[in-house]
Amino acid sequence: MTVETQTAGAGTETDAATDTDVAVVGYGPVGQVLAILLARRGWRVTAVERWSQPYPMPRAVGFDDEAARILAAAGIGPFLDKFGENSRDYAWRNAAGDTLLHMESAANGHCGWPQATAMYQPGLEATLIERGTDFPNLRVVRGQEVVELDDRGDLVEVISEDADEQEHTFTARYVVGCDGANSFVRESMESSLTDLGFFYDWLICDVVLDEPREFRPNNLQICDPQRPRTAVSAGPGHRRFEFMRLPGENIEELKRDDTLWRMLEMFSVHPDNATLERHAVYTFQARWAGEWRKGRLLIAGDAAHLMPPFAGQGMCSGFRDVANLSWKLDLALRGLADDSVLDTYTVERRAHVQNAVTTSVKLGKVICVTDPAAAADRDAIMLAARDREGAAALPMSTVIPFDEGLFQRTGDGTPLRPAGTLFPQARVADAEGDGLLDEIVGLGFVLLAVSDPATLLDDRRRAFLDGLGTRCAHLLPAGTEPGKSGPGAVVDIEGRYLPYLTENGATAVLVRPDFTVFGAANGPEELRELVDQLAHRLGTPLPAAD
Repeated sequence: MTVETQTAGAGTETDAATDTDVAVVGYGPVGQVLAILLARRGWRVTAVERWSQPYPMPRAVGFDDEAARILAAAGIGPFLDKFGENSRDYAWRNAAGDTLLHMESAANGHCGWPQATAMYQPGLEATLIERGTDFPNLRVVRGQEVVELDDRGDLVEVISEDADEQEHTFTARYVVGCDGANSFVRESMESSLTDLGFFYDWLICDVVLDEPREFRPNNLQICDPQRPRTAVSAGPGHRRFEFMRLPGENIEELKRDDTLWRMLEMFSVHPDNATLERHAVYTFQARWAGEWRKGRLLIAGDAAHLMPPFAGQGMCSGFRDVANLSWKLDLALRGLADDSVLDTYTVERRAHVQNAVTTSVKLGKVICVTDPAAAADRDAIMLAARDREGAAALPMSTVIPFDEGLFQRTGDGTPLRPAGTLFPQARVADAEGDGLLDEIVGLGFVLLAVSDPATLLDDRRRAFLDGLGTRCAHLLPAGTEPGKSGPGAVVDIEGRYLPYLTENGATAVLVRPDFTVFGAANGPEELRELVDQLAHRLGTPLPAAD
């Protein structure tokens, strides 16, 4: 795979006292992204996966534009169309066929990628695995299960066991459990769990279509009390169908081939035009861990949270976890942030996940209705809401601003917006050409300003930002020639960023490596204060004055 390998800072210093810098337990999509994000920053990463081969069947079937942005940061942006396609639309209908809700997926979402992408998960994993081979500092150990973790304060001893019950031992500075719902790392941390008590069994059927076929709508939720069901794209040439198990229905009967083909016939899918790739009954659950970090042990993805699939945020939330965690681990490992910065990982991501889980449950309570009277009441409410200028009667927001965490605050601790919000991505241009902001300006901390940031800060603050690997860019209005304005000048060709600054009463904005706004400033004095606050939040003093 030929893509640029771009480090986020000015080099790393590995610890000879440990065998690896970060051990990633579990090498599914979330563990793969974390391992790559750390490896491209120069850290030694050892991923331990209990299965000897990647799981060959699909599980997740989509991701949003922020997840696509994170995948692009991992270096696979050019390859997303190999296994993904624009989801186009998503409709909710009742048993009579009335449209309760209809949503279009924008070709360019807030993060510059399609708002929703349907994908074939084995294709995603194969692409991430191939990307991982670009890094000699990333070692993947398959066929071993981690059975013991000993956090000794300055390092963690990891003991794994292979299929022959032979033990293997190595040490790491940090261990991150991306090891799924039954996480051994989470159990080792003795983390508490909050369970919302949402348990519904659904039959999941993945099919490969014999011939290309257009479905309208492309993604459909049928809120039929006789059998709630789902039909969605699972990537090019693949479809996912889901059927809820009704009260009192036998699971083994539900899983029979004749039963599932009879239900697939409702969508004109049958053995003559499709191949059944796999089917299984899953119990949808809703829960999150209370503690995501204990000493040098951390968790991410399904190890930290589970949610029903109705908002499509399970894997996306895992990607957000590791985007948030990877840059904080990087700074802590480099000594550019106090170890306590890792505590903000739990504070920030847990709040996000709680919102995503509760939103998913609310959506599930809309569709998982098998009482005809309750379904009729639901339909009446949703149809009335639809008719009121297209208003939706569903809680669809799964991404919220941070209220607590590592970003700019007022004196009383209140977030100073736009701090804590997701920074948009649009196309910009420099002297070399045009592209998305992350491609042109680069990854890591990013400082955008209406004038050259280098002229607005003194040597101490510039040195501090340089030490973090900060990318500084001078924004120019559309129509300007970037090559005539010196290095670091980028043209706001879509008119997204200069209006953004105006709307927020700012002349500069500082963005974290996970695309969250750290803070904004209006004028040089506020910019200096913003940089000072970043140093304070990271627990590292500015370089001494000459």
